[in-house]
Amino acid sequence: MATRDLLFELLTEELPPRSLETLSIALADGFATGLAAAAIGHGRIRRFATPRRLAVLIERCAERQSDRAIERRGPPRTAAVTAAGEPSQAALAFARSCGVAVTDLIEITNEKGSWLGYRGVEPGAATIERLGAIAERAVAALPAPRRMRWGAGEVEFVRPVHRVLMLFGDEIVPCTILGLTAGRETEGHRFLAPRPIRVRTPRSYPGALRRAKVLADFEERRQRIRAEATSAAERTGGRALIEEALLDEVTALVEWPVAVAGRFDERYRRLPREVIVATVQDHQRYFPVERPDGELSANFVTIANLESRDPDRVREGNERVVRPRLADAEFFWDQDRQRGLAACAARLGEVTFQGKLGSYADKTARVRALALEIGRAAGGDETTVERAATFAKADLLTAMVGEFPELQGTMGRYYALDAGETPAVADAIEEQYRPRFAGDALPRTSAGRALALADKIDTLAGIFAIGEKPTGAKDPFGLRRAALGVLRILLETPLELDLTALVERAVAAQPMLRPDAVGEVLAFIADRLRGVLAERVALATNEAIEAVLAVAPRSPLDAEARLVALQGFLASADGAVLAAANKRIANLLRKAPVASGRPVDPALFAEPAEQRLHDRYRDVAPQVERALAERRYAAALGAARALRADVDAFFDAVLVMDPDPARRENRLALLRDLHALIGGVADLSRLPG
Repeated sequence: MATRDLLFELLTEELPPRSLETLSIALADGFATGLAAAAIGHGRIRRFATPRRLAVLIERCAERQSDRAIERRGPPRTAAVTAAGEPSQAALAFARSCGVAVTDLIEITNEKGSWLGYRGVEPGAATIERLGAIAERAVAALPAPRRMRWGAGEVEFVRPVHRVLMLFGDEIVPCTILGLTAGRETEGHRFLAPRPIRVRTPRSYPGALRRAKVLADFEERRQRIRAEATSAAERTGGRALIEEALLDEVTALVEWPVAVAGRFDERYRRLPREVIVATVQDHQRYFPVERPDGELSANFVTIANLESRDPDRVREGNERVVRPRLADAEFFWDQDRQRGLAACAARLGEVTFQGKLGSYADKTARVRALALEIGRAAGGDETTVERAATFAKADLLTAMVGEFPELQGTMGRYYALDAGETPAVADAIEEQYRPRFAGDALPRTSAGRALALADKIDTLAGIFAIGEKPTGAKDPFGLRRAALGVLRILLETPLELDLTALVERAVAAQPMLRPDAVGEVLAFIADRLRGVLAERVALATNEAIEAVLAVAPRSPLDAEARLVALQGFLASADGAVLAAANKRIANLLRKAPVASGRPVDPALFAEPAEQRLHDRYRDVAPQVERALAERRYAAALGAARALRADVDAFFDAVLVMDPDPARRENRLALLRDLHALIGGVADLSRLPG
């Protein structure tokens, strides 16, 4: 089948840089979905994205849709023929609707009856006739939550759109998108080549833009920026510190990247490294430069969006912008150190943590009490934990954190050291926020771990206690991140702590109490634990995880140990069979429950198989219970495997639901004890089988 290349471009005002890649991917996915739904074959899809454009180039699109087999069912056979044996009006009308004679119809028969029918082939339409609708749906589906209007029209998009380009081969696709008629023109660089560019064919698009000083391919532009920034830093004698997130953002800000090395006053290097990085990198989107000795240099690299005839002026302009920011940071640094961390801590009562949960002074008191308890259980130094908790939130009152909120904790560490606190206290203050994001480092010190756990658990307890749990995508207090942080610290450090008891204490300490809060917090953490366990334990199924969580393990580490043992148990033939038998026992007990205090009476046994099973149970139970107490879960399950043969023999020879009530209750009591023993590690009745 003949093919042509397809090109689509939206030329816009500057798009949000942090959304550019997402929009680009979504546009390509939208076209791929639309072409697939229309049965239009195609080759490779190439994405292009710059601050002012989103485009896709789809190679070798079929010129026509694939032919489609159709089948229609008409009137029942009994209604298709008159008494005289002639075609009925219903049959004639059906044939006309299919565009054929009655004699061309077929009979369709199944178990429900017989009907007149028609089978044929619907020729595929010309692709160009479908492309406008495909493009319209792809644009409408772009994830742009905040859309805007421009001019006098009613059209909405994330930014005003100036042109729509859509070519199928060398032919313009006749369509209107966002109120604009598609054409074959685009524009080059806003300053270096602002004139309209006539695109002859889709494959000429990247080259035409390159000649107009636009690198349209996002990844190509990204690599150019990395190479230029690296080279510019090396010329200053240093190494560019290129954070991937910043690299992506800068790539989304320029169309024709040119690296420019700048410099700030040497005196600002006395500021903490993180302050300089926050100023240069986070606020100005420059790349900091590191010296060979590992210290930050007074140089930086910025990426200009054009080739200037006077690069020195570009450099001077960027230096002029960064200079006052560093001067402000220097002022904040000196001012905060003069005031001192203790003075800031004394004012925590003036700052509200949450309206119903009190001030940061209230939160500090709760976190300090909980952190001391965690520290004692984990073997931490109480004095270090108490001092760190006392000053943990003090840096929120500093001018530096007011200007750079992302440095909370980090500045607390510097100010604590400046105030004469021990390095252990200072480190714990910084580590309280870890992990800040997925993959972030965990607290290294015992005091840091205690403080991080206490802070996160207190926040979870407090927000759930006032009924403000996350809904949908809204999580203003970062509770999902907090729960995952708690789990990572407990599992990866590792720390064996009774999480249920900690949550109970944290909820009890809140100024507002809800009876359901403890259960809700634990269920919320358990939801995250399911995903964490699935990642950490190879081949663990959802059913196995649910079986473990059903026995309410006392800690995440305990849950993981049970799951690992269960996986090994189920891999054995005896284990899988015993798990199936335990499920059968659970089903029987569900239908005919027996009192938990009702003892098994051997005098009521009537069959040798039930006596043997009881004897085996009494032999095995002490081994299983001892292993459970010592958390040797694999050993507990291994000992339980000895019951398999006698359980099988019991079900083969014994009628559990005996007509005699005493005998029936006795057998159910035996099964109850077996079920509890076999399910000591995990509720095996929740497993499939």
